[in-house]
Amino acid sequence: QVQLVESGGGLAQPGGSLRLSCVASGVTFTDYRMSWYRQVPGKERELVAAIDDFTYRTSYSDSVKGRFYIFRDDVESTVYLRMSSLKPQDTGVYYCHAQNTRAVGAPVYWGQGTQVTVSP
Repeated sequence: QVQLVESGGGLAQPGGSLRLSCVASGVTFTDYRMSWYRQVPGKERELVAAIDDFTYRTSYSDSVKGRFYIFRDDVESTVYLRMSSLKPQDTGVYYCHAQNTRAVGAPVYWGQGTQVTVSP
C-alpha cells in the first residue's frame, strides 16, 4: 500500500520559515519524481516545487523561486520543502505528490495535505 505522509505545517509569521516533510512508503522512492503542490479554497491545486529522480533537477513556481528549496533523501524515502521569507499568500494546504518516471501510465500518488498558515 502506497502512502505519502506529510508533516511540518503550522502557523508562521510573515518573514518566517517552515520545513515540510513527506515520507513515502510502498514505493521504490528512487523511481519517483517528487513534488509539492499548494491549494487554497476556491482555486486549483498549483505546483510549487518539484525534484526529479536520478538527476535531482529541481523546478519552482515563480511565486516561490528564491524562497523555497526542495530536496530529497532517497535513503529515508523523504522529500522536504524548506520555506523561507514566508508571505501571507503562501497560506494553503500543501500536498506531496509522487510520479513514477519509469513506467508509462503508472498511477500518481498524493498525500493527505498539511496546512500552512502565514499570518501576523
